[in-house]
Amino acid sequence: MWERQRAGDIYKARVDSVLPGMDAAFVDLGEGRNAFLYLADARGMEIRQNQEIIVQVSKTARKGKGARVTPRLSLPGRYLVLVPGGKEIGVSRKLDDEKRDRLRNIAKKIRPEGMGLIVRTAAEGLDADLLLEDLEDLLRLWEEISHEAKVQQAPCLLYQDMGLLGRVLRDEMDETVSEIITDGREEYLQAKSFVERFCRVGEKPEVTLHQGSIPLFELYGLEQELETALERKVWLESGAYLVIDHAEALTVIDVNTGKFTGKVDLRDTVLATNLESAVEIARQLRLRAIGGIVVIDFIDMENAQDQKVLLERLQEVFRDDRCKARVFGLTRLGLVELTRKRARMDIRSTFTRGCPFCGGTGVVSREESLAMAIKRFVRKVAFSSRPEAILLETHPAISRFIADSLLVRWEEEMGVRLFLRDMPEFPWNKYRIEAQGTLEQVRHRIDLLEEREAGCVVHRTDPA
Repeated sequence: MWERQRAGDIYKARVDSVLPGMDAAFVDLGEGRNAFLYLADARGMEIRQNQEIIVQVSKTARKGKGARVTPRLSLPGRYLVLVPGGKEIGVSRKLDDEKRDRLRNIAKKIRPEGMGLIVRTAAEGLDADLLLEDLEDLLRLWEEISHEAKVQQAPCLLYQDMGLLGRVLRDEMDETVSEIITDGREEYLQAKSFVERFCRVGEKPEVTLHQGSIPLFELYGLEQELETALERKVWLESGAYLVIDHAEALTVIDVNTGKFTGKVDLRDTVLATNLESAVEIARQLRLRAIGGIVVIDFIDMENAQDQKVLLERLQEVFRDDRCKARVFGLTRLGLVELTRKRARMDIRSTFTRGCPFCGGTGVVSREESLAMAIKRFVRKVAFSSRPEAILLETHPAISRFIADSLLVRWEEEMGVRLFLRDMPEFPWNKYRIEAQGTLEQVRHRIDLLEEREAGCVVHRTDPA
């Protein structure tokens, strides 16, 4: 499945095609859709068809699109990121200048020849020995990947990034975490090992194995939180609400005052609603892992000072976001545009799929419209082959709609006996003729179906 192509995975790929007009190549990863490679990322390399190349997934496959890959590899550890073939040394910008200078000097001393190093925020306050230990782990991992690349045939997977628990422990753990709770023995041991190795004395969170009768997610209300995170409408504490809609190229968020009426005047109410919404929007984008272009329709504000306050609040709430976000200000229509780095598949894509009824459009034909399409279809059959009776299969809701209000009239208009069979597995707009012929033949077919299938429902105008 193409969904397995996750950010961070490394493949030995084969170039399937090179498209100079798009400054890109498509490469075969050995599973799912071909991945997209910008030739600009491979500057200094000659890329040609059928060439074997080591690439890393930089953007996860999503929404029917293959992954985006790059030949510039990076291996993240707890404190460092190793960049094979690189030369640069980087230090997290979240640290102040003094701490960054100290870590940069350490990185210069331990950087292997022909490798780049990036020092992560988690390395704050660490000495060279701990950084060197992390580096040695990364070098061993790179050695294993290099060996596999030599012995394996393209296309194939060389390295798969950590599972969910491993990524959370590696990327999210900091001094604010006081306890880790898991309900699986294997995960408990993995978390315990990680804490013992990487957490400093006095800062080690407690690791607990939950063994109660109530499931862990239910105990902490996470099931409800997951359901809420998939809802289109998000209520705010004041009574205002957000509406979050997804398009192919962007996410649109609408802000509404809802039940919130304010206490001072209209200007104060609007500003208070927009400021509260800004905080919740930042939280929702992180919670739902929404990236790419985001357009926000805040409640209109005429006062320039209020607009400035809102934009400053947006800048503030996104400042500590792990996925870099940029706020571009207000458009002439009063919309706020921002972009947020897309780090992984959003929660909507992870937990849901396209609707089998509407094909992802969000709408289906009304019963009346679909009934008229069915009538035209049945009339064409009735007038061309002149059957005495027809057995039509449709979605149960459509069968009931036709049977309740249209079936008798249709039979009179077309001079044919109609039987409607419920098909729960059918998409909303699917229908077909299962049998046609004499009345006796169709009734015999219905009897066979009812004997063979328990729960078979057939709508008719005569007694069974």
